[in-house]
Amino acid sequence: MNVAAHAFERIPDQPLGQRPSVADLKLRVASVTSQIKARAHTTEKSGRVPAENMLSLREIGYFDIVKPRAFGGYEYDFDVLVDLNIDLAKACASTAWVGGLLAAHQWLIASFSEQAQRDVWDIDPDALACGSYAPATKAVAAKGGYTLSGRWSFASGCDNAQWSLCAALLPSRTDADRPTPAFMLVPASDYLIDDTWNVVGLSGTGSKTLQLKDVFVPEHRVLTFFETTSGKTPGALLYPENPGFSIPMLCNIPSCLASVAVGTAAGALEDYLEVTSKRVTRGAVAGSNNRMAEFPTIQLRVAEAAASIDAAREILLRDLRDRAITVRANKPVSIEDRIVSRRGQAFAVSLAIRASEALNASTGGQGLDLANPVQRAWRDANAVGRHISMNWDAVGTMYGQFALGLAPQGQY
Repeated sequence: MNVAAHAFERIPDQPLGQRPSVADLKLRVASVTSQIKARAHTTEKSGRVPAENMLSLREIGYFDIVKPRAFGGYEYDFDVLVDLNIDLAKACASTAWVGGLLAAHQWLIASFSEQAQRDVWDIDPDALACGSYAPATKAVAAKGGYTLSGRWSFASGCDNAQWSLCAALLPSRTDADRPTPAFMLVPASDYLIDDTWNVVGLSGTGSKTLQLKDVFVPEHRVLTFFETTSGKTPGALLYPENPGFSIPMLCNIPSCLASVAVGTAAGALEDYLEVTSKRVTRGAVAGSNNRMAEFPTIQLRVAEAAASIDAAREILLRDLRDRAITVRANKPVSIEDRIVSRRGQAFAVSLAIRASEALNASTGGQGLDLANPVQRAWRDANAVGRHISMNWDAVGTMYGQFALGLAPQGQY
């Protein structure tokens, strides 16, 4: 039997006409951002994305954007999710980080075997997965799979997820082989959450630590890093009509993380313009009753921030669309393509940090208030830049190595 036909014999595809248009999705996101923005300060203080935000995103179909139609999703390309996540991050970076990542993981789950996808979505069609990407420990071979024990940190949105993608090293099959890094799908019932998240940026993401002890993971819930970074996954074979599922993971998912920095900088610019366009000085060095909008230095900061945000958004969306065009033309995504995607993701974040710093540095004493959205955006954008996948020094060096004919060292 054809594997694709077999995969969907019990779950009919959602007709394309029933999925919302991209314009509809834009309107849906716009309809919930005001409430999400109003909760941004409390989201940060509570250290997790509130249930109200998650419910709002679920109700507008946010977690269905890149999910397979065979399991009730809309099956859009990643540029759609990233563009929408920029809009969401304008309201709350932490909510966009968690919402965007959990939505992106729907696409990653679709890279696993058919049975793994059914394990997640057959019982609970709304199930979501958090993840911890660093292979923190070695899996132990067991009959029919592996056992896992250890701690997995930075599991963003773990309070809001029913599963986790826990990275681990699979044992070598021979003495000459190296351990193989892989993702392993684990249900939330099999781990405890240790609240280790106490940070200055992206505080509301709840990126806590998962504790596992002798947890059995069947072999069908294992996806190697080679499979997902090359796009040659078991799940890609199930969706031959949509080559988008064969795009290498690191071309897609880090773009969703980068979108948070771009969106939060864009939101900071909107907030900055609203306040600064009406603000007058109160004395001291700048004199009193002078409109800040008339200061050339302020005008230049606005221009720098706006140009940086615009460029960052265009880079992210361009690279995502280029990768989709490549696979739809039945062409392989080359190593150069993959490294260019990584370069664009990290550089977009560096541009967003530049924008947020240009704005935050001129907010004065009022900008020190922890409720001020501009300073929060500055902290959140910088926090995105601390992620290993977004570190410009590491990723930029990797691209430079490739361009200069050296072996690139890094994740691509």
